[in-house]
Amino acid sequence: MNERLYETLMERAKEARKAAYCPYSGFAVGAALLCKDGTVYTGCNIEVAALTGNCAERTAIFKAVADGRREFAAIAVAGGPKGQEPDALCAPCGVCRQVMREFCGPDFEILMTDGHTVHTATLAGLLPMAFGPDNLEGGG
Repeated sequence: MNERLYETLMERAKEARKAAYCPYSGFAVGAALLCKDGTVYTGCNIEVAALTGNCAERTAIFKAVADGRREFAAIAVAGGPKGQEPDALCAPCGVCRQVMREFCGPDFEILMTDGHTVHTATLAGLLPMAFGPDNLEGGG
């Protein structure tokens, strides 16, 4: 992926942060998921009083899957205290990484920002030795 596309995707993630509902943690996260056909889905984190909720990454992926999309190229993630610019990398949690593994290959790109630079990782790099759909083929 080219650098300009990285920047555009990260800007969409930062914009999505503005809709975060995080009254308990005060930590707002936005995500922008790039489908292989060029479509972008955004998501934000949503907290609830029972201390459950949904992360920004899963919100974006679930929106895309609900629209019938199944092929994804990359996701940008930006997080930090609500009302402030991100100043540290916000990596996807373990549950989000597993959801990514369900729909994405090992070369799926994850973009994160420290507020100045966009850093990239692959899903294989963040979730080594992953268990996924291919482990269950022929098993049911």
